[in-house]
Amino acid sequence: MLKLIRGVLPIAHTPFLNDDSIDFESLRRQVDWAFEVGADGLGTGMVSELLRLTFAERVALTEKLAEFTAGRGAFFAGVGAESTKQALEYARLAERAGADAVMAIPPISTRLPVAAVRDYFIALADGVGIPIIVQDASGYVGQPIPIPVCVELLRRFGADKILFKPEASPIGPNLSALRDATGGEARIFEGSGGVCLVDSFRRGISGTMPGVEFLPAVVALWQALARRDDDAAYRLYFPLCALVSLQLQAGLDGFLAVEKYVLHRRGLFTTDRRRTPNAWSLDDETRAELDRLLERLDAALATG
Repeated sequence: MLKLIRGVLPIAHTPFLNDDSIDFESLRRQVDWAFEVGADGLGTGMVSELLRLTFAERVALTEKLAEFTAGRGAFFAGVGAESTKQALEYARLAERAGADAVMAIPPISTRLPVAAVRDYFIALADGVGIPIIVQDASGYVGQPIPIPVCVELLRRFGADKILFKPEASPIGPNLSALRDATGGEARIFEGSGGVCLVDSFRRGISGTMPGVEFLPAVVALWQALARRDDDAAYRLYFPLCALVSLQLQAGLDGFLAVEKYVLHRRGLFTTDRRRTPNAWSLDDETRAELDRLLERLDAALATG
């Protein structure tokens, strides 16, 4: 029986020790904390630094997260790769490890024709028995996935098999375009880190896939939106948006730098190490602003 995939589903970050090996003790702490603060499940994706891991590391990360998550919520594994063969191997390994779904971006090393993008996702859907989350990460990496491709995949495999995470800008209008093109049938998730969550929620998403670093606020915001408590929602949303804006200034490396800093500051990660090379790192002034905004976010959480 397929596990329900919905709600707040954070993307786990990959902690590293100072020797650049994966810190599985910190990984377990992260998973335990995510469920303690209200996550409905979790998965891996771009902010898990998947493209900076070796093949063996990606497999080990998937297996450990499936183990740590078992019985507590849905687990999905990022399997996007530069060839269909690679993505299929990652997907089959994830299914064997116990993943409830896999999520894939198209290859990013070349701009593919529309038919090639479609065939890539058809091969994945045919190749495993679990759902596929079709991820358009073109807001920060790769190319957009045309809506007709999404519609064709949904019609061919159904809404239980094909889910969507569209992250092309502008996020809100693109969510609505996909929703409307599928007659509301598509199960859509957003991944803005919280900055577009209020708008996305009102457009009918099935869930959100933020990072873990601001997870208590995202859970509280989701719950406030679900009960239509706009006062509580906006009280949380404004400091959360300010924090995410600091991440957005440097793309994927901006998200990674802030995420690792916050999780290390919270005592969940032993180090704030990222895989190199990096295009951007925190300076002292950005770090100080993060600390000020985190205090405001914690204060907003404390008021309920």
